[in-house]
Amino acid sequence: MKRYKSILKSVIKFIMFIVLSLGLAVVFRVFIVAPIISIPSKSMEPAVMAGDRIIVTKLIPGARVFEDFRQFRIDGKVQTKRLRGIRQVRRNNVLVFNFPYSGDWDRIDMDLNVLYLKRCVALPGDTFSIENGIYKVNNCLDSLGCAFRQQELTLQSRDDFSPVIWNCFPHDSVHYSWNIKDFGPLYVPASGNSISLDIRNMLLYKNLIEYETNQKLSVHNGLVYLADERLNTYTFKLNYYFMAGDNIFDSGDSRYWGLLPEDCMIGKAIFVTHSKDPATGKFRWKRLIKIIK
Repeated sequence: MKRYKSILKSVIKFIMFIVLSLGLAVVFRVFIVAPIISIPSKSMEPAVMAGDRIIVTKLIPGARVFEDFRQFRIDGKVQTKRLRGIRQVRRNNVLVFNFPYSGDWDRIDMDLNVLYLKRCVALPGDTFSIENGIYKVNNCLDSLGCAFRQQELTLQSRDDFSPVIWNCFPHDSVHYSWNIKDFGPLYVPASGNSISLDIRNMLLYKNLIEYETNQKLSVHNGLVYLADERLNTYTFKLNYYFMAGDNIFDSGDSRYWGLLPEDCMIGKAIFVTHSKDPATGKFRWKRLIKIIK
């Protein structure tokens, strides 16, 4: 009898150990780090290379959780909330996020199946511009993004690029002719901040406002309307970010699709665990446990 009790006690301890381990693994996965992510493209080289496997912490800016797993989309919009992190995103942080568009460029619709890796070069409340290829933010003297790539861009002209690469957001040649060398200035909205709204800047913020309100913006007789309501100003509910790839000649980033809503963010890339050259399959020893800067 004592033997059976001893065996039963051992089994219970083993089951409790397994349950506790699984619970800790779930907590770690949901609240602290994302699974190891494999990088398929060259858009962030040289900081992150194709073939790298990276670790992403959710503690910056804080883990994102679904408000209701039974119905995580309401009116087509993914419903999430963000837990408090150890700190907010900073300029030049390399972030992983869900791509904010899933097929329709006129409507933000977070694609949970598509992950992007880019560098944050402008924060909520910043005014971002590109002047002769160089990234700038008002009242910020820091170097933003990949400096040597931007210096290369200053030496090139429109004739060196196809129109698809040269022309930028908001892709409207009547009101804006922004391109990869001369872009902005573009105000990056912060939660609680207001802007005046007219026909011209509606082009910059239309998708953001419709995303937040789930209503349509339109123009009638030169005036802007949200549904049936005349709109002179708008106060943003969310924070937004300008994201850029370090390989500026081969990166589909905010220069082309606009600003990133904060609820698309997953976390900050912190280091490369290991890497294989996708062309040769060879292990890159120099990239083993490499901090991402």
